[in-house]
Amino acid sequence: MSVFPVILLVDDEPAGRQSLEALLDGQGYRLLTAADGPQALAQAAAELPDLILLDVMMPGMDGFEVCRQLRSDPMLAEVPIVLVTALDDQESRLRGLGAGADDFISKPFNRAELRARVRTITRLNRYRRLLNERLKFEWMAEQSNDGFITVDESGVILYANQRARLFLGTTDSNRDPIGQDFLVLAAQQYHREPEEVWRHWPAHASGADRETRYLVRPETSAAPALWLAVNILAQPDTNGNTLLLSLRDVTQQVTSWRDMRTFHTVIAHKLLTPLNGLVGSLEIVAEDIVGQPVVQEMVEFARLGSCQLQEAIEDILHYLKGESLIQIGGHTPMAELPRLARRVAGELALPSPLVDMSENLSAQFTGLSSQSLEWILWELMDNSKKFHPQHAPLVEISAALLQPGWATIALADNGVSLNPDQIAKVWTPYYQGEKCFTGETPGMGLGLSTVAAAIWNVGGEVRLYNRASGPGVAVEMTVPLLE
Repeated sequence: MSVFPVILLVDDEPAGRQSLEALLDGQGYRLLTAADGPQALAQAAAELPDLILLDVMMPGMDGFEVCRQLRSDPMLAEVPIVLVTALDDQESRLRGLGAGADDFISKPFNRAELRARVRTITRLNRYRRLLNERLKFEWMAEQSNDGFITVDESGVILYANQRARLFLGTTDSNRDPIGQDFLVLAAQQYHREPEEVWRHWPAHASGADRETRYLVRPETSAAPALWLAVNILAQPDTNGNTLLLSLRDVTQQVTSWRDMRTFHTVIAHKLLTPLNGLVGSLEIVAEDIVGQPVVQEMVEFARLGSCQLQEAIEDILHYLKGESLIQIGGHTPMAELPRLARRVAGELALPSPLVDMSENLSAQFTGLSSQSLEWILWELMDNSKKFHPQHAPLVEISAALLQPGWATIALADNGVSLNPDQIAKVWTPYYQGEKCFTGETPGMGLGLSTVAAAIWNVGGEVRLYNRASGPGVAVEMTVPLLE
């Protein structure tokens, strides 16, 4: 809905349109004009005005016919229409009422009377539309499993649907105002997490807030813990003095993350502990059986198989850990990219990569958490190392602003190039695109699928292509930026 009431002025005479514009200009309206019936119908459908001032005597499609067609359109049927006419006989007025007109203004009209009637009609229509929108919102809110709350600029709850009242422990009817401060009421049952995000809780915010905050009701002997995700969705009024909040029960999701991390820890201990002992024992045995070539060959074969199994299990656990990380989301300053890239390169014993980032991007925030971004860099640079003929790739990273709200991060190496069939399958778990050139590559082929999942999880895109300047590949990721 427009900030200012929209009035459509319809008259085939330029002088008539200019006269109405002069009377209403500067009165707090947005004025549109149309020179004939078809143009008026098109303008009305596109703008849904708050009032139409419609001249009756027009060639071709007169005002009566325009009025009838407006009333036959479900989207425009309730728009107030005032016929502006020089006809003052009863028959013309009855014809106008039959066509669906709401009122009449006779030519020549009184300036003060015209302004007063227009002001009254636009106020009543906007109130009706706002009331209808509120009733629709309340109906949808009551059908939702999420809680919805509107609070004023001081934080006092103006409206709460039944689900929100259940979360906050108030049993009043949703028609009765709660009249309490949202944070004070929430503090009776919940802790606010994370603390650093809640410190920026806005008493007044412009636009939607992308931060997710949690209200956590701790576990007790009588009830399990409850997690509510709190998001600022929008400012529903034109003055920006109220906030629309959603409360979503994410207990099951948070519990799944915790259980997954616990499972990973247990699996890692159960699988890797005996394997470490097996590999270590075989290495000792291999040193003590010099001079027994047959036994030595068998022990070496067993040792290599154990090492390969160990690496495969570690790769799977690494992948599962990444899967749990990418679900968390968050936000990271793009200025962190060079530091994270250098740290990852150090962990992988690679030369520090060249990072080229445009200046207008360094102050932006990406929709990936710092953990996810570092994980992505680790997977891509580890992949570059595995598939490089000498396992010593030169990595170049570039980051640039693609368009408002989006950036590209590209990581290129000087390893091997891939054929089209390999490029098409690289995002598939357990697929390894190149084995013949470097021999049996360690790992399970899970890294790139983790990267794809992380980028897709935040609504971005990712593609892999061969470098044009020489051997090697580049992975280009399109990631969202936060406002």
